[in-house]
Amino acid sequence: MFKARKNPRGTIGKMPMPILLLALCIFSMVSPTIEMMKNPNKNMGNITERWRLLSGNNNWEGLLDPLDNDLRRYLIHYGEMAQAARDAFNTNKMSKYAGSCRYSKKNFFSQTGIEISNPFKYEVTKYIYATSSIQVPEAFIIKSLSREAWSRESNWAGFVAVATDEGRIALGRRDIVIVWRGSVQTMEWFNDFDFIQVSASKIFGEKSDPKVHHGWYSVYTSDDSRSPFNKASARDQVFGEVQRLVEQYKNEEVTITVTGHSMGAAIATLNAGDIVFNGINKGFPVTAFLFASPRVGDENFKKTLSQLENLRSLKIRNAPDIVPNYPLFGYSDVGIELVIDTRKSGYLKSQGDQSSYHNTDCYLHGIAGTQGSKGGFKLEVERDISLVNKYLDGLKDEYGVPTSWWVEKNKGMVQQQNGSWILVDHEDDDF
Repeated sequence: MFKARKNPRGTIGKMPMPILLLALCIFSMVSPTIEMMKNPNKNMGNITERWRLLSGNNNWEGLLDPLDNDLRRYLIHYGEMAQAARDAFNTNKMSKYAGSCRYSKKNFFSQTGIEISNPFKYEVTKYIYATSSIQVPEAFIIKSLSREAWSRESNWAGFVAVATDEGRIALGRRDIVIVWRGSVQTMEWFNDFDFIQVSASKIFGEKSDPKVHHGWYSVYTSDDSRSPFNKASARDQVFGEVQRLVEQYKNEEVTITVTGHSMGAAIATLNAGDIVFNGINKGFPVTAFLFASPRVGDENFKKTLSQLENLRSLKIRNAPDIVPNYPLFGYSDVGIELVIDTRKSGYLKSQGDQSSYHNTDCYLHGIAGTQGSKGGFKLEVERDISLVNKYLDGLKDEYGVPTSWWVEKNKGMVQQQNGSWILVDHEDDDF
C-alpha cells in the first residue's frame, strides 16, 4: 500500500505545495460565484451600509461624476417605482376605469414587474388620488368616456409604500416611499400649461413668500366634495398616511423618500418640501429623487427649501431633454443636479427625439451606463435594455426587441365562459 513520506519539503500531507496553491486559487475564484448563485441579492453592492451617503447625507459629494455604482443601483430602484406608477395607470378612455390604477395594492409590484429578484421589498399601504381646481392638461388628469365612469373628478396619482421587514434589512433602515405618477403623454402637456405662479400658502402659510407653479400646486392641494376619492386633497392623503407610518415605526430608524418623473417629479418637489417644512417627518430625513423634473417655483421657493435641515434633493437630468430647463423665466432649480447623456449609449438609435430623451426607462438606462462628464458609456449594473422599448422605438434593431411592447394582454379584453368578450382592466381595491 502507498504510504506518504513524512512531511517532505514543499508538501502538506499528500498534496504538493504548487498543486495546493492552484487549488486554493481556483476555489477563491469559484466560491464567490457559488455564493452568488445561492444568494443573488449579495451582488447588490453596499447599499445596506452606505444608505446615508446615498440618500444625500453629504449632498452626494464625490458620488456623482463619475457616478458611484451603489448610487446607480439606488437611483434605478427609486426610478423603477416612478416608472411603475406610469405603467399601472389606466389610460384607456373607453374604460369606465380610465384614470385609475389597474392593479390592487397587494399585487402592484408583481404586476408592474419590479418584484422578481429585487431584495428591496415594499408593501403599498395607500393609493393617492388627485383632482384640480383649475383646468389642467389631460396628459395628467384624463376622464373616462364611459357613462359608468368610476370617477368624474379624480385620477389615481401615485402611492405610499413602506419597506417590509425583509426590505428593511436590505435597505439598512425602514424606508417610507412616496411615489407620484408622471404625465400620461410624454410631451403634450408641455404646451398646454400656463406657467403662472401663485403663493404656496397651504404649504408655507398665509404670509409666505415662495411662489410656485399654479397647475402643479392645484393638483397637489385641491379637494372636491363631489368625489369620494378627493374629499381630502392629495396632500392631506399623503400627510395622513405618512403620519400613521412614522408613528407605527417611531422606535426604528426611518427615512422618507419622495420620487417621481416629469410632472410627478414637480409634485414630489412640493411634497418633500412640505413634509419637512411642516414637521410631518418628525425629524426623520427626507430625500427627493427627481427624474426629468421641470422647475417648480421661484427663487424664494428655492431659498426656503435649501434652508430645511432634513431635506435633500437630487435632480436627475438627461442632457438633451428640454423639460428640466422649463419654465424659462421666473423659476429656479432646486437641489443637487446629476447630468447623464443617453446620446452616448451605443444601444440606442443615434437619432433620438424629445420623447426618448424624456422617457423614464431611457433615463434609467442612462444612469446604468453613464461614465461621467468626461467619459463615454458602459453598463455598470444589470438592467435589461429591452425596457427602453416599453413605449418607444429607441433600441437599435439588432437587439430584436419589439417597439412599444408594454400593453395589457388583449388590451384588457377577457373571454367569458359563454364565449363573449368583456373589458376587465381593473383589480378592485379599497381606496
